[in-house]
Amino acid sequence: MQRYVTYFRVSTKEQGRSGLGLEAQERDVKLFLEGFADVPWEVMGTFTDVQSGTEDERPELGKALALVRQTGATLLVAKLDRLSRKVSFIAPLMDDPKVRLRVAVMPHADKFQLHIYAALAEQEREFISARTRAALGQAKARGVKLGGLRDKTDARNVAVQAQARANAERVAGIVQPLRSQGETLRAIADALNGAGVSTARGGTWSASQVQRVLERLAGGEVLP
Repeated sequence: MQRYVTYFRVSTKEQGRSGLGLEAQERDVKLFLEGFADVPWEVMGTFTDVQSGTEDERPELGKALALVRQTGATLLVAKLDRLSRKVSFIAPLMDDPKVRLRVAVMPHADKFQLHIYAALAEQEREFISARTRAALGQAKARGVKLGGLRDKTDARNVAVQAQARANAERVAGIVQPLRSQGETLRAIADALNGAGVSTARGGTWSASQVQRVLERLAGGEVLP
């Protein structure tokens, strides 16, 4: 029998109390267990932390990993960024011979692929941060005041537009190799979502969005 230990994480106490974010993770894990897990299977324990993915000290994850190491069960998370948003945190778990990891939205990904996705996602987040700072700096240089509600909206729009222009290039390192390997648009979208890579507007990927990115890359056009 295949045994699993499931781990969930939400980023704020409000999400933890209301179930926002947690419900989607539980849905994805259920879909994995019903459609991709070896049968028969058993969930030996379920653990949930309510805190940021940038924080390394997570008591419930510690309990989940202890159970995994003790029983030989597989750690199952909905998305890779639910485990952590930092490669430095994920890498030691990948190298731990007593920890087996599965990601629900990337049911066929092995440890090597997950490591690559984690690294690319971290680079993508760093790029977004740098691009946003640059866009806001340019707006300020043009005389845009970053003050009241209207000004904040203008500044946010500048940042979103700058992010959108670079979106196709940012994800090329994930999208193009997977497509060249024959992956479907839906599978590529799932890989991006599972790695915690957001769209230009901070949302989740769909097959049609992946198709538009591929068309922009093929034609050298990266504007939305």
